[in-house]
Amino acid sequence: MSNGNVRKAAVAGAFYPNDPAALSKMLAEFFNAAVKKPIAGRPVALIAPHAGYKYSGKTAADGYKQLLGEQYETVIVIAPSHTVFFQGVSVFDGDAYATPLGQIPINKKLAYKIGSISPSVYMSNKGHTGGAAGGEHSLEVQLPFLQQVLGEFQLVAIVMGEQEESTCRALGEVLVTALTNKNCLIVASTDLSHFYDQKEANRLDKNIQTAIEEYNSSKLLNVLSSGKGEACGGGPVAAALFASKRLGGDKVHITGYSTSGESTGDFSEVVGYLSAIVTSSKEAPLSDAAIGARAALARHELSKDDKAYLLGQVIETIKAKLNGTKLPDDIPSGKILNEKRGAFVTIKINGQLRGCIGLIRASKPIYEAVREMAQAAAFDDPRFAPMTKEEFASIDIEISVLSQLTKVHDLNEIEVGRDGLMIRLDFHSGLLLPQVASELGWDRITFLEQTCLKAGLSKNSYKDKIAEIYRFSADVF
Repeated sequence: MSNGNVRKAAVAGAFYPNDPAALSKMLAEFFNAAVKKPIAGRPVALIAPHAGYKYSGKTAADGYKQLLGEQYETVIVIAPSHTVFFQGVSVFDGDAYATPLGQIPINKKLAYKIGSISPSVYMSNKGHTGGAAGGEHSLEVQLPFLQQVLGEFQLVAIVMGEQEESTCRALGEVLVTALTNKNCLIVASTDLSHFYDQKEANRLDKNIQTAIEEYNSSKLLNVLSSGKGEACGGGPVAAALFASKRLGGDKVHITGYSTSGESTGDFSEVVGYLSAIVTSSKEAPLSDAAIGARAALARHELSKDDKAYLLGQVIETIKAKLNGTKLPDDIPSGKILNEKRGAFVTIKINGQLRGCIGLIRASKPIYEAVREMAQAAAFDDPRFAPMTKEEFASIDIEISVLSQLTKVHDLNEIEVGRDGLMIRLDFHSGLLLPQVASELGWDRITFLEQTCLKAGLSKNSYKDKIAEIYRFSADVF
């Protein structure tokens, strides 16, 4: 991670635990209590509260739980400034944001694009660092939730110094321009009414909720300006609604509402909290990395020499393990072999499966992934005993280099012979490579059913509204 200009956690130990283990445990408890709803479409924006986790964490998790299984190249978090006033909108100009769970790198190319389109939206550390608490809490408290549910991602951190209607619309227009055809998530940070009794808070918050649920940024701004509702992050929410709608959002789903009184037991002066997601029926744009990987496959950049090298690495890896000698450690010079992709190694003897292990996520260079999976397929596949020297002389090797996973929103997208499948439901997941369906002559439905069975699910589980289905292609040799 970056060692440069890192915005350090400012409110860890106050708004949420400073200890990574305690923080992870608290987040896990929130997520376990939350429900992933059978909501159609792909989440493209999210609204979440930003109070201390003991007050608003449950409601935030109700929203973030809907992101399970999703992948985004970059997350844009928009938050209000509570401690420092400044004109316009500040896009963080540093290298990373840090939380107790680690550093999140800034997507500097996208950040600078967002910060260079309108004079109202500019690169700065205003609102990000300094102030009474050492930095804005309303942005920071969103990050551990995102780390827990998404894993690795890049960040663009935005703080609004003032929330005039013109500023909200300017930010919304900038985001539309900068995020078109990019696989990004927009997160708007806001609490609702402050320090009314429970009944009055519910009344005011309902007006905000209605405007959000109607996906109407103009109505939201009117409710705020008329005093019929309150939201300290109303500007970020309006900008997120405006931008996400122009970027293909179809519908807003309220995922949670509560007040601080439900945590404290004091309903005389409460703060309101709401979470919601915006979904789109359109397929996610490919990330820059996925475009590159797909283009590479389309251009057959894995040459005959590349494939021969990888097959040789499988043989040398297994041989070294059997003989107790040094495993291969050279780094190939070819550009394609150093790209990060998922890979599977399949071993057969006399046409019968002898081992198959793979790395789904594109987290390692191809050559490294293939070496590790070769060793795992030969010696660590739980279905078989470790390979012997006698067996080694008879093995056939097949390598599958994977593209990025793409979430399936319509089963008609699946093409047998081209696509592999992965299914997730609850804590079960299963994957089958593209060649499996071709070799066995399956149709699309049989392929889906068999992938469910591979996951330890009933064969019709793919019909479950909360089942997550992914497809991918593979270069098989």
